[in-house]
Amino acid sequence: MTKMNENTEKTNRADFLPVSKEDLVERGIDQLDFVLVTGDAYVDHPSFAHAVVSRWLQAYGYSVGIIAQPDWKDAEAFTLLGRPRLGFLISAGNMDSMVNLYTVNKKRRAKDLYSPGGKTGRRPARTTQVYAKKIREAYGDIPIVTGGIEASLRRFAHYDYWSGKVMPSILASSGADLLIYGMGEKALLEMAEGLAGGLDIRHITYVNGTVYKADDLEKVYEFTEIPSENDVTGDKSKYNKAFQIQSKNRQDVLVQRHKSGYIVQNPPAEKLTGEEMDSVYALPYTRQAHPMYRQPIPALEEVKFSITATRGCVGECAFCALNFHQGKDVVWRSEDSIVEEAEQMAQDAGFKGYIHDVGGPTANLYGARCNRKGGPCNSRRCLVPKPCPHLVEGSRAYVKLLRRLRTVRGVKKVFIRSGIRHDLALMDKSGTFIRELAKHHVSGQLKLAPEHVCDHVLHIMGKPGIKVYEAFCDIFNKESKKAGKKQYVLPYLMSSHPGCRMEDAVKLAEYIRDSGFAPEQAQDFYPTPGTLATCIYYTGVDPFTGKKVYVERDAGRKAMQRALVGYKDKGNRELVLKALRAAGRADLIKGGQKGLLHGAKRR
Repeated sequence: MTKMNENTEKTNRADFLPVSKEDLVERGIDQLDFVLVTGDAYVDHPSFAHAVVSRWLQAYGYSVGIIAQPDWKDAEAFTLLGRPRLGFLISAGNMDSMVNLYTVNKKRRAKDLYSPGGKTGRRPARTTQVYAKKIREAYGDIPIVTGGIEASLRRFAHYDYWSGKVMPSILASSGADLLIYGMGEKALLEMAEGLAGGLDIRHITYVNGTVYKADDLEKVYEFTEIPSENDVTGDKSKYNKAFQIQSKNRQDVLVQRHKSGYIVQNPPAEKLTGEEMDSVYALPYTRQAHPMYRQPIPALEEVKFSITATRGCVGECAFCALNFHQGKDVVWRSEDSIVEEAEQMAQDAGFKGYIHDVGGPTANLYGARCNRKGGPCNSRRCLVPKPCPHLVEGSRAYVKLLRRLRTVRGVKKVFIRSGIRHDLALMDKSGTFIRELAKHHVSGQLKLAPEHVCDHVLHIMGKPGIKVYEAFCDIFNKESKKAGKKQYVLPYLMSSHPGCRMEDAVKLAEYIRDSGFAPEQAQDFYPTPGTLATCIYYTGVDPFTGKKVYVERDAGRKAMQRALVGYKDKGNRELVLKALRAAGRADLIKGGQKGLLHGAKRR
């Protein structure tokens, strides 16, 4: 390394939070308030949860250091920054560690997009539990607070796909003291204030948005008790009951008895206001990976020039955990805040003029709101089977934002890649959003997620009927032609979702044949904690209707369903043959336009 490079790295390091004792010495810090341990590489970008959490605490006067991807086999690795004054924070990372490490077939993934160079092996399975136990080994009785997607979705006893059994709350299995669920800025700050005020972590039981352990319920008031760990482990009907209560809760204290005591969940934290969201994204992020890395972090390359505009999602897709993590309340940032971020982005030396995305869980929820007094209800889904009359679509606000972003100096193009709800887009009766989308915000392909074509499968998924998708495509194609552009919709499809039988998978393949498009890939349903579909996968029953649901669990038959979606791939020929015979559709084992072995050519 040249002298110039050494000086540049030192300058850059000073813009990041401390990651070494040398950093502490240079900054005159004797003892940090918090040490945050994360399973991801340290990237100081607002798309990375550890960056948001650490910068948020820093903004309120707390000193925070980062230990990223420590050697989990060595407790000494967790002492890198010394003993923090207030406690340790743990986040497994932006992804659940088991999903990060394993495919749906339970095979090790070849890449870890959140690690330098995409290399695997830098995080353990069940990261939260492993980190917490190593911190205990190193420091004994020190406050340990866990959060992030992995902890949030495992806050109660839950079905674990990788072990095939029900596991206890991650708070019980990890030995952590407190769990922050959901988007945790407010809960985190209130917890920090309690610790800074001298409270024992065991006495911080009053913070909304947190889960804590209790030996008894003597000091827990006005709570709803859900079936116990023992109950949900031995009785699937009680598992369904527990899931139903958890999913519908918006204001109660929930309690679940465990073998080790009680798990107590306080009501959700108050959502951030739009102004507070603005302040979160205005924090002094470098928007870079820490200079200690000599290889790029692939996940950063995907989002570096993207803007998060919203949080929350009304979609409630059965296979998605966002409803359980972020909730149904949609919050969006102000135009000024987003434009300022775009202007800052345009100054980056690596910016080529393209904003890759402006969105969130669902991009076109920007500006959407529920006009019902008290906000979104628990009695129905907001968009299916038909949009709720209380849902106000926000396309006018979103279009206004996008138009303004297109005028930012240095911006050539603004793309929308985080996904849109086509049913929501059709609520804009003026057609302005789809017109502007086709004209300005797509690069050849618009990726949409109809997921399936069979109504009964779509109903379980929480997706609109295929006719809604087709109506959107018709309008989008017409607007694309008016704009003089050759572009089309590329559908995302899912195989083996609860409710999907082999004959349904065949109908999906026939739809692909008749449409003339071959999807790039099929997503095989992946049972992850916290989702309705995972609950159905485990119990075989819809917890809200009590009706039995067909579930495909056999690996061979799941492979057949997946192969049907990709029937044009010659490598899938044998599996497609088996699938057609299993479905009693030998009529499709033929050539020509109607066969599924020599179907329509890719368009």
